[in-house]
Formats: sequence, structure tokens, C-alpha cells
Amino acid sequence: MNATRGTAVGSAQSIPEGDGHPLVEPPVLGGPEESDYYLLGDLLTDEQQALRHQVRDFMDREVTPIINPYWERAEFPHELVPKLARLGIAGFQVSGDGCPGMSNVTAGVVILELARGDLSVSTFMGVHSALAMTSIGLLGSKEQRQRFLPPMARLEKIGAFGLTEPAHGSDVVKLETTARREGDSYVLNGHKRWIGNATFADYVIIWARGEDGHVGGYVVEKGTPGFDAQVITGKTALRCVQNAQISLTDVRVPAENRLAGGHTFRDTEEVLLASRFCVAWESVGAAIAGYETALAYAKQRHQFGMPLASFQLVQYRLARMLADITDMVCMQYRLSQLMDEGKFSMPRVALAKMHYTERARAILADARDMLGGNGIVLDYHVARHLCDIEAIDTYEGTDTVQALIVGRDITGYNAFVPVAAGR
Repeated sequence: MNATRGTAVGSAQSIPEGDGHPLVEPPVLGGPEESDYYLLGDLLTDEQQALRHQVRDFMDREVTPIINPYWERAEFPHELVPKLARLGIAGFQVSGDGCPGMSNVTAGVVILELARGDLSVSTFMGVHSALAMTSIGLLGSKEQRQRFLPPMARLEKIGAFGLTEPAHGSDVVKLETTARREGDSYVLNGHKRWIGNATFADYVIIWARGEDGHVGGYVVEKGTPGFDAQVITGKTALRCVQNAQISLTDVRVPAENRLAGGHTFRDTEEVLLASRFCVAWESVGAAIAGYETALAYAKQRHQFGMPLASFQLVQYRLARMLADITDMVCMQYRLSQLMDEGKFSMPRVALAKMHYTERARAILADARDMLGGNGIVLDYHVARHLCDIEAIDTYEGTDTVQALIVGRDITGYNAFVPVAAGR
């Protein structure tokens, strides 16, 4: 379907009342061109377009039909992992050792399509690829890369990234988890919180402060004594993602599992920059999911004898959604180019993450409203995306934290830490 000439979908057939089915069936969405109003897809290579369609088809065929019950039960769909492995995308931009070595543009469209389908699945892949595998890819020695990355690229081994602590989120630079050298091992003690994949991960990258006061990364392998990961229950967002509270009690890690290239927190920030870039793409994908569903539903749903799409206010809202998405995709495509050219910085990535999550939240809220009562049931998927975007807005730094990163860059003043009166 061409974005500029969308054909109206006929009204749904009425279904007898009392059987629990919706009167308007969830719409079947179109291809990537549905929301590509400025034809940015034409800038992609044939290989990039083919991969994008492959991932979108996978999400529509394998994930969308099954994900809602998992989300409602707050369970992770382990059955999808072998199928995800066959896509060959684990590791995203990481090169060598069996990893795909994507450009940032290619990784971006892959992440967009994962997120358009489901934010829990894209988060699982983001934690595994953009955090755990990128940590090893950027900071690991040759031996560490050869040992850990190939099975992770095949999704035979799953990774997690343990940075955030119960008392340290935005100020995680002050993390309190410790690493003490004892002979040929490091002994870790402390706590981590909100660590995705950690309840079933084979490798968890734990960031801890060494005896020299600097932060390093330590690969804790599954089954290590003293490592206890308890799933966080009661979440209203990313319910499929198994976030954990981790307790580390005299966890003994072999010295060869300390990431060789991680010497200070600045090295950790290299990983965070790469991950934050991926999270920005997730927001774009979620926004597109909301817009595409609202557009298709407005053509299908009739009220007062007319399709919703024929009403002026509905067309206005759809046009505003499309304008925001076009803005985000253009901006993110250019950022991806800059990343590929090595002209990146944390403030540039922070600006994107700040802007996109705010617009994605607004678009998904508008889409939910346009679907009326159907917008709050999982059948139409918008409700799931709307809940999940709240977590995307928070992790990898809230919009206020991103704004302060940008503000510090453009003004030269650090506004992160308040200054007491009279000082």
C-alpha cells in the first residue's frame, strides 16, 4: 500500500454478540511504505530493504499472533529464541566472531521493525545485543571475544547487563557494587536492579567498583555461587521482559572474565552510547505501530454510517502522527549516518532518545484514543505498546536526564547536581 494513496478498507462484518469476539477485527497492517511518507526507504540498499522486510514479516508472522498471552501472564516467550536466532541479527553492529557487523543504519531499521512488532522482544534483543554483546565487543580482549561472542551470536547463550542499582539509576556513576581481587579471581558484592534477561541469562556483565575506585565489567556465568536473581513482579510495562533484582554475595569470578578494555566508567559510557542509540530506534518503531494501527482501524471502523477516516478530526490527528514519525525517521536516519561516519557524541544520541520517546508516547496515546474502547484491550496491540513505551521512556535515561546531557553540551553548564543555597 502506498503511503500517499492508501486504499480504504471495507467495514468489518458484524459478529454475533456474546461470543467474546470484537465487532471490528484487529486490522492487518501493511508494509514499511505505509508510514514512509518521504520515501526514505529509497535510500536503503537492496540488502537493507530485504532484511527490513524479513524482520517485519517475522514479527507479524511469529510474534504478533502469540505475544499478548505472554504479556498478560508476564512470561517471556522462550519459544521465540531459536526462531530469532535464524534471523542472524544478534549482535547488531558488533563485527567478527560470528556477529553480523551491521552498519548503524542497518541496525536501526532492524531495531525499528523489532519494536514495531513488540517492545518486549526488541528489549530482549537490545539487552542481549546492544548491551551485553557490545560490552564484550568493545571492551573484551581477543580471547574474550572468541570465547563469548560466537554462542551469543547464535543465541545459544543469552546475555544480560548489570549496571543499575537499587539506589543508583540516573546517578549510576556512583555505583556501590564492589570487586575485590583474591588470587586468580575477583570477588563481587552488592546489588543490582532492573536487569533484563538476568533470571535466565548465561552471561551477566556486572559492573563493579574495584579497589582502585574505578569501574570495570565482569562476566558472571550462569550457576556461579552467590549470584541470586529474583524476577521483579507487578510491572505494568514490558511485562514479558524478565527484569531482576540481583544480590551478589561473595560471587567469585575468574580473573579472565574481567573485561580487559574496561578501566573507568568512561569505558562503560561507550556501551551506553551505543545502546541509547538503539533505544531511540525502538521509540520510532513503537510510534509507527501506533500510527499504522490507527490508520488501518480508522478506515475499517464505521460510526454514524461513515468510516472514521472520513471525519476531519480523525484526519487531522493522523496527519499529525505522520508528521511526527517523518520527523523522527529523518532525524534518526541522519544520526545513523553520523554514527557510521564516526561523528557521534552522547549529546547527539541523547537528543534523539529524548525527543522520540516523548513523541512516541503522544502518538500511542492518540492511537489508543482513536480506537475507543478497543484501544484498551490487547487484541489490537496498541494497549500493549502504550504500556510498554513507559519503560522505554525511562530506561537508558529519562527524557529529563537526556535533556540535561544536551543542555550541558549547548550551554557549557552542568545542571545535573543541584548546588546548595549560599554556595
